[in-house]
Amino acid sequence: MDTVVLLLALMTFSSTLAGGAVAIKLRRYLPYFFAFAAGSLIAVAFFDIFPEGLGIASSLGMPVRYLMIAIVASYLFYNFIERIFLVHHYHEGEIEEKGHIMGPIGASSLTIHSFLDGVAIGVAYQANPAIGIIVALAVIFHDFNDGINTVTVMFRNRHNVKRAATFLMMDAIAPIIGVLSTYAIAIPEAYLAVILAIFTGEFIYLGASSIMRETFQHTWWKMMIPTTSAALLIFVLTSII
Repeated sequence: MDTVVLLLALMTFSSTLAGGAVAIKLRRYLPYFFAFAAGSLIAVAFFDIFPEGLGIASSLGMPVRYLMIAIVASYLFYNFIERIFLVHHYHEGEIEEKGHIMGPIGASSLTIHSFLDGVAIGVAYQANPAIGIIVALAVIFHDFNDGINTVTVMFRNRHNVKRAATFLMMDAIAPIIGVLSTYAIAIPEAYLAVILAIFTGEFIYLGASSIMRETFQHTWWKMMIPTTSAALLIFVLTSII
């Protein structure tokens, strides 16, 4: 394996940890992190994940309707999961003590997304080292935000610092595993398009329906600044790839 691509993978690891560390260290400003995470998750869904899945589907001649079905089904599924566990399995006190299951579910999905980011780096680098480096730099900047999102999703669902740090470490390691996997296995593009559509629906739900609710208790314009800034940041990062 080329040492350059391994170095790039290690840089994604450091970037993710740095973003998560900032969110943990400054958790007294959680409402602003909630607002930032909501904006970034929505923007990642529309500016990054869905266009990538759409591009793959188009190249394969796959009907776009299949992706739309996967997005809607994913959104409704995660809405159902959060409601069913919140209403039937937890009392408010237990949520405070144990944390809500949507925390690990959301953080795990972010981890899988980070794994696919690593796959993108590995595939792009093998195709053309110059393109691979460009993709890696975009992912490195993006992963700082992923680290923030992973910790924020856990805190939003009442999990403690230790649990948040555990998922942060998983998210940080995921791109490295993703890069390494490209030298061993290949994900069929048709499956990848559907997987990305499922992520789109989930991230829209997490950002617009789950995390965004936490910002409604605070001054609207103070929350809109980090939300809008996050969306603009993702737009810029996805535009330079």
